[in-house]
Amino acid sequence: MSPTTATVVRFHGYGEPSAVLREERAEIADPPPGRIRVRVTAAGLNPADWELCRGFMAGSLPRGIGYDVAGTVDAVGGGVEDVEVGDLVFGTADFVGQPSAGVAEFAILTSWYPVPEGLDPAEAAVLPMAVQTAIWTLDALGLEAGNTLLVNGAGAMVGFAAVQIALRRGARVIATAGPAFADELVKLGAQVTPYGEGLAERVRDLAGGPVDLVFDAPPPKPGSIAELITLVEEPSRVMTISNHDEARSLGARVNLDHITAPASTSTFLPRYAALAAEGAFRIPIARAYPLAEWRDAVQLSVSGHPHGKVVLLP
Repeated sequence: MSPTTATVVRFHGYGEPSAVLREERAEIADPPPGRIRVRVTAAGLNPADWELCRGFMAGSLPRGIGYDVAGTVDAVGGGVEDVEVGDLVFGTADFVGQPSAGVAEFAILTSWYPVPEGLDPAEAAVLPMAVQTAIWTLDALGLEAGNTLLVNGAGAMVGFAAVQIALRRGARVIATAGPAFADELVKLGAQVTPYGEGLAERVRDLAGGPVDLVFDAPPPKPGSIAELITLVEEPSRVMTISNHDEARSLGARVNLDHITAPASTSTFLPRYAALAAEGAFRIPIARAYPLAEWRDAVQLSVSGHPHGKVVLLP
C-alpha cells in the first residue's frame, strides 16, 4: 500500500458551505488498522454535512464532507479480513479521523458492507445516514407494533426512511409531506396529510384522537414542536432529529440525547440494502452530479428542498 493523491472537497474554516468549501488536491493516507480505502463511485450529501461546515462537532481542520459512500476497495488496513481489493462496498466515511471524507476520489471508510447484486452503487451510497438515523430514533422512541406513529416531514429522507421502517415493524403511520412524495407514501401504506395550517386537526381526524408517538424529521420551524405536542398524551412522546432547542425547552426529546447504545449498523444495513436491491425499500435520489459540479450539488442540497438525496459521482 501507499498513500494516494486525490481531488477532495473540504473546508479549512467554519461558515456557510458555499463560502468555506473548496476543491483541492490532497493525500489520502493508507487505511489504518480496522479501516479500508475505496475509490469512490458515489457519495451522498446530507443536511449533517452543512452543520459540520457551520461548526457542529468542531474539531481539527481541514475536514471533508460526505458521510455516505459507495466505492471499490483500493486498500485494506490491518486486521480487516471481510473484504479484498476490488470489492464493491457501501458504508460510512471517516470524517473525524482524517482530513477528508466521501466527497473525494478516494475515501477512508469506518464501516462497510457489500453492495448487493442488482443495486446501483448510487442507490447503495444513500442508505447509511438515512436508515441508521431512522432506526436509531425509532428505537429510542420505543416504537412497537400496533402503535400509531406520526412522521412529521416524511418528504425529508430520514422521514421517508422512517415511514418505511415503521410500517415494516407493524406500526400504523400517519405522515406529513408535500406533493413530491405524497402519492408514493400512500402507496407504501401511510396515511398522508399536507403541511400547513390545520395540520394538528387533520392528524387528529386521521388518527381518531391522539397519536402514540411523533417522529419529527424536517428542518426546524419555530412553533412546530409546540403543535406536535398537542397530538400526544405527554411531550416526551415527541422526538425530533433537528429542532433541538425548541424540543428541549418544551419537554419533547432530541434523538441525540437518547441514542446511547445504538444497534450496530451490521444488524440492519445489509438487510435494507438487500431490500433495496429487491425494490422493496428505497431512498429517492433527486439528482446525481459529477464531482466537478459539486458546487451545484451543494447548492441544491443546502436549499432544503432537493426532493430526494443529492449524489456526487467522482
